[in-house]
Amino acid sequence: MREIVDFLTSGKIMDLATDPRVLFLVAVVFVIAVLMRWKLILLLLFAVGGVLAVVSYTNPAAGGGVVDRQMLLFVGGVLAVAVVLIYFLFIKGD
Repeated sequence: MREIVDFLTSGKIMDLATDPRVLFLVAVVFVIAVLMRWKLILLLLFAVGGVLAVVSYTNPAAGGGVVDRQMLLFVGGVLAVAVVLIYFLFIKGD
């Protein structure tokens, strides 16, 4: 599990996630998805953004703290994203 967190918090992924060109492209895709009512694209953007937000918040390299607490925050955040995705994909009707 630590290798996955290290990969997600590596410089390449986090630099790419904060690159203005990538953020502009994601914003354009978001606006198009809202206008065209593409629910799956919106949920994909939410899932990727939510997981990246949780990873950046629980980044063990950014500052001390107990690794167990950070892992619980990571798992809890990813589970929250998963619950929202399951709700919108399977439970809530159109």
